[in-house]
Amino acid sequence: MTPPVPRLHFAPGKAVAYSLSAILCLAVLDALVKWLAADYAVTQIAFLRYIVGLAVAIGLAARHGGLRQLGTRRPFGHALRSILNIVTMLTFYLALERMPLADVIAIAFAAPLFMTVLSVPMLGERVGPRRWAALSVGFVGVIVTLRPFGGGFDPVGLLALASAAFYAFMLITSRQLSATESSITILFYYSIGVIVVTGAAMPWQWITPTWSDAGLFLAGGIIGSFGQLFLSQAFRYGEVSLLAPLEYTALIWAILLGLVIWGDVPTWWMLLGAVLVIASSLYIAHRETRLGRGEAKRTGTLVAPIEGGATLAERGKGRA
Repeated sequence: MTPPVPRLHFAPGKAVAYSLSAILCLAVLDALVKWLAADYAVTQIAFLRYIVGLAVAIGLAARHGGLRQLGTRRPFGHALRSILNIVTMLTFYLALERMPLADVIAIAFAAPLFMTVLSVPMLGERVGPRRWAALSVGFVGVIVTLRPFGGGFDPVGLLALASAAFYAFMLITSRQLSATESSITILFYYSIGVIVVTGAAMPWQWITPTWSDAGLFLAGGIIGSFGQLFLSQAFRYGEVSLLAPLEYTALIWAILLGLVIWGDVPTWWMLLGAVLVIASSLYIAHRETRLGRGEAKRTGTLVAPIEGGATLAERGKGRA
């Protein structure tokens, strides 16, 4: 039997610390991926990253509760989540390879907008006029960031937008998985899925890394794995309304890393688009939090985030 998932606790200080740590880890990982993508296929980057991720998951499981917690009765849920996450990751990596880091991050912030749109046909949720208005503003921000007008349009930006859409679809379809599975278990099966899928391409795409690049691959695997675990822990200890605004600090790290490493100066179009997307996403998160609390008062139920962060109300997250 799979051991029960650890209980949720409300500890704002821990939640904020875990969230900021996760965001920094994922921003550094994105920079490492962009650097390595100049010499290696994105499938090889993902393959090596998740070999490390698998080792991290097994090591953590052995230390915290034993390997028996890696057992699952939901293989199809893990398979679906893995497939959607793999598509999300590869489209995101391809965008990172060809675009400035901050631009890709800004476009990826559209994920909460897609999540709200998808919740209507897939979950039967009602979206009121205020949230539709906020969605409209957010998608205007996406258009401004992409700049499909004039000579500033880069079609590669559509890969980042597709990544955001697949990420939203993944959270909508698999939100219940983390209600019964631990963070370590999810990381374990996701790592296996990535290794199997990307490993199939290795006979044709493999390039033996140099010693320095091997160190970067190892660092990326460790940093990315702990980033995901920190994110899961953040949502274990804090509510979505508390953590949603922190996600957007990723843009600060992206701008700084892009400027220091590649000399990328953010454009005013990107900054304006990002502001519109972030403002609309935060309004939607705020609105849904208020509606959720109102519903809780009427029904007398307790509203709490589901372990792993894959909650219905998780509209404030830009990406995993």
